Amino acid sequence: MNSPINRTSNTLRYPWLDYLRGFLTLLVVAHHSSLAYTTFANFNKEMYVSSTNPVVDITRWLGMDYFEDFNDIFFMALMFLIGGIFLMSSIQKKGQSSFISDRFYRLFIPFLFGSTVLMLIAYLPSYYLAYGNFNLRSYIIDFFTVESWPAGPMWFIWLLFLFNLVFAILFPLVKSLMKRIGRSIGNHAHRPLKIILGFYLIAWLSYVPMVMLSGAGTWTGVGPFDFQVSRVLLYFSFFIIGIILGTSGIDQGIFGENSFFVKKWFLWVAGCILTYLLLKSIEAPLTLIYKQQKLSEVQAFLIYRSIWILSCVFSSLAFLVLFRKVFNSISPWWQKLSDNAYGIYLIHYIFVVWCQFVLTYIDLPVIVKFTITFVISVGASWAVSFFLGKIEGWRRCTNKEITMPYFKVKSK
Repeated sequence: MNSPINRTSNTLRYPWLDYLRGFLTLLVVAHHSSLAYTTFANFNKEMYVSSTNPVVDITRWLGMDYFEDFNDIFFMALMFLIGGIFLMSSIQKKGQSSFISDRFYRLFIPFLFGSTVLMLIAYLPSYYLAYGNFNLRSYIIDFFTVESWPAGPMWFIWLLFLFNLVFAILFPLVKSLMKRIGRSIGNHAHRPLKIILGFYLIAWLSYVPMVMLSGAGTWTGVGPFDFQVSRVLLYFSFFIIGIILGTSGIDQGIFGENSFFVKKWFLWVAGCILTYLLLKSIEAPLTLIYKQQKLSEVQAFLIYRSIWILSCVFSSLAFLVLFRKVFNSISPWWQKLSDNAYGIYLIHYIFVVWCQFVLTYIDLPVIVKFTITFVISVGASWAVSFFLGKIEGWRRCTNKEITMPYFKVKSK
């Protein structure tokens, strides 16, 4: 089925995009499930929030490094892109005031609840590993003071809310421009090189100068209002690209059934794989050449980050085009996953961290620990989300048009 389907009485949805959203939810859970087992993982007892993960296992595997790294390059940017696709139509249908109110309930309220109640539950094992006890009073004080109220995976929600708010305020001034750009891109659906080059230049300009100035792993913010400095403009640019792509319908233009992008979907998948392999293959040679002073630090940095952002662009396009090509029929399983995706994200981190904590005391291979953590976290958070979905307030905050974040990874 290639046309939008009517999931509710007044909302058009696209099955392939819903299923991509559901898949990214699973990828988020898998990503988090891997972080305790990477070779670069470290735990800081003095301030556990600065650790690479709330729980770090002594059992490691290099394969987890590559899995985590591949995800980290693209899927956060892709989720921001998806988060912008239906924005124009939503504001036009609801009006500015109703749209902002809607986003307040769907994004900001879950952010406040998640960054306090849910993260208090999730980070408790980390406190135990640091201090050797479960003193709840001391833990709560430490959580909000010493650790400065860590938001965990919830940071994305407030940033997405901010992006929504900014665009809603500017909507009357920019709506015509967004539509013109969207039509222009649609007219170039059979000229992929121009679109790829434009996409790449926007991504490069929004990321490379920022990472040069701030470093790759710098985070800042007040309390739970935290964000990664080097990527904030990259995320915003992908968010705007998502808005532009959605102006004329995401099933049209470059994602139309007969477009070059969709017909040659395998090229973007191959590009995704090859650019990531290129990125990994140049790391050691670049380091060696730099140490031999054949390249300056800036030159080596620009080469690496330019390929890094190319991998980000190709991976994002590959997943969009692959799901557009393959997942066009209705699947009850995928539909149920999509319907519960936001709820799964909000809840899953509790199960991930506690599973990793329990498994640190059990001698098992890394892949077994990872699989147990992933399966339990998906199943348990899905079940909780399903039952909470029967509560009206929960449904209002977690249904429709929401995409999922992932937990920040400290610089390696």
